[in-house]
Amino acid sequence: MMRTRPLKVALLGCGVVGSEVTRIMTTHADDLAARIGAPVELAGIAVRRPGRVREGVPAELVTTDATALVKRGDIDVVVEVIGGIEPARSLITTAFEHGASVVSANKALVAKEGAALHAAAQERGADLYYEAAVAGAIPLVRPLRESLAGDNINRVLGIVNGTTNFILDRMDGSGAGYSEALDEATALGYAEADPTADVEGFDAAAKAAILAGIAFHTRVTLDDVHREGITEVTAADIASAKRMGCTVKLLAICERAADGRSVTARVHPAMIPLAHPLASVREAYNAVFVEADAAGQLMFYGPGAGGSPTASAVLGDLVAACRNKLAGTAGPGESAYSQLPVSPMGQVVTRYHISLDVADKPGVLAQVATVFAEHGVSIDTVRQQGKDGEASLVVVTHRASDAALSATVETLRRLDTVRDVASIMRVEGE
Repeated sequence: MMRTRPLKVALLGCGVVGSEVTRIMTTHADDLAARIGAPVELAGIAVRRPGRVREGVPAELVTTDATALVKRGDIDVVVEVIGGIEPARSLITTAFEHGASVVSANKALVAKEGAALHAAAQERGADLYYEAAVAGAIPLVRPLRESLAGDNINRVLGIVNGTTNFILDRMDGSGAGYSEALDEATALGYAEADPTADVEGFDAAAKAAILAGIAFHTRVTLDDVHREGITEVTAADIASAKRMGCTVKLLAICERAADGRSVTARVHPAMIPLAHPLASVREAYNAVFVEADAAGQLMFYGPGAGGSPTASAVLGDLVAACRNKLAGTAGPGESAYSQLPVSPMGQVVTRYHISLDVADKPGVLAQVATVFAEHGVSIDTVRQQGKDGEASLVVVTHRASDAALSATVETLRRLDTVRDVASIMRVEGE
């Protein structure tokens, strides 16, 4: 039998995502009630600028006093879609203190303060859900946290930022430079007026921290994630990748060490073979490739951002939190029992693609090869082109540590015959 007294929901933020959450809660109220076992009532919507509330949002629910809303005491679930660290952190903590569970889409906050938020939720017997913080509509947090809870996850490799994937896809498809592709992404609404969080990898790094923490049952924060953006990727890099049968993607990579005693988390551009499933992810789509002992290789694909996709993930979490409220229980909290150390980037081992501008004269190739050998970096292939006294060398290595490769490059820069280290890019997805 369905309970007649409604569960009350407070919404913090009513922008693109918040307005979609409001619309879905209104238009699908009967379905949500049937799935939960009780009606769900939107009890209040906190915004900063009430004059900018979108059409279709009930004006009588709008307030600028978010703190008073979450302190009401009759709120069952708070949905936070305002983003940023403050006031989101204080509001979520206050919600827990007043008995509410929380659904958040705030990747930066979860990546930075996830442990403290989970502890606050556990202390009050409340839920903290954040499926929407990682990959929009793609179910990823729940499969990692619940469906694969009995398995051993070794690697999570993914495209988790739609803006950068769109830019790199345009550079690959049309031969455009980075600036041209960014302009197109901005014109189409894929890039913000200030795209720094996306193109410099901050957005993807926050998501990598969350994924690594869940996958490896250990605490990984944003500060633990090595981060590089795509602003230095050139049309020449894209062309080099094509010659190797590869494409360039901004990847979030979370790995467990072979001995199982440490983990790594990193975000950077990389060449991946065209045969790899992630190579075919186009436009602003996201995809995450998971490797586990028993399940093998799994891939999750779909729209990773936008109002409707993100609202879909928020509503999924809302249904789960409301069901738990009715049952008087809470879902899974933080799992950090492994307490594995996060290794620095210098210890990460991968392949590298290095482009060098060198003098076009005899012995240069041998000199360069000697430097690689001195630092223990094995060369897989070399391609050389030259004319009019100038030449280029493209070196692809076997697997080597980041520290060894960095030392190699520093030595190369000191050679009189090396005019410039034009680009360095990792090669992943073998």
